[in-house]
Amino acid sequence: MPFWRRRESLHERLAREGGLFEQRTPLETRPPMETGIHGVARPREWDAVTAAEAPTLGGDELDFVALPDGTLLVDDDVEDGALAPLAEAVEQSLAPPYRARAVHRGGATWAVAANRIQVVEVPEPVDGDELELTVADGERTLVVDGAPVFGNIPSLERLSGHDSFVVRARRLDENLWEIRVSPL
Repeated sequence: MPFWRRRESLHERLAREGGLFEQRTPLETRPPMETGIHGVARPREWDAVTAAEAPTLGGDELDFVALPDGTLLVDDDVEDGALAPLAEAVEQSLAPPYRARAVHRGGATWAVAANRIQVVEVPEPVDGDELELTVADGERTLVVDGAPVFGNIPSLERLSGHDSFVVRARRLDENLWEIRVSPL
């Protein structure tokens, strides 16, 4: 009796003939795309990173925003002029407006990282500090501080230049807002 092998097993043939057979896709043979292994760089998190000496600044870390006119906004209680060395260090490579995070590294040394931001003036009254405006297929949805509200903000709608978009905004000071526009 000769030795032979079936090309497919009996249960596979019956499943195929009965219409129950799933076509298997070939296995992925490429290695996983992990940073550092294949040469693809990790996405950049910050637009600028630097170190600065700020001897009069206290605390462990703080966030601040530089407005287009150079004004510095910070939520923490900071002496006038104490942030200036940090802002000057960032502005060697990144012009305002930007949002920065500073971390105390010991002594008078601070590490500062910053990202560009877009700052606009919103003349319409908004009762809240964070908003999200979505326009898709002619429908508008406005969410202020996590709650849907009725109405629109024409000054933000004009910023997009697209038919469908999302505008996320965070109040910086009175009528000044940090915004991010994403087309859909």
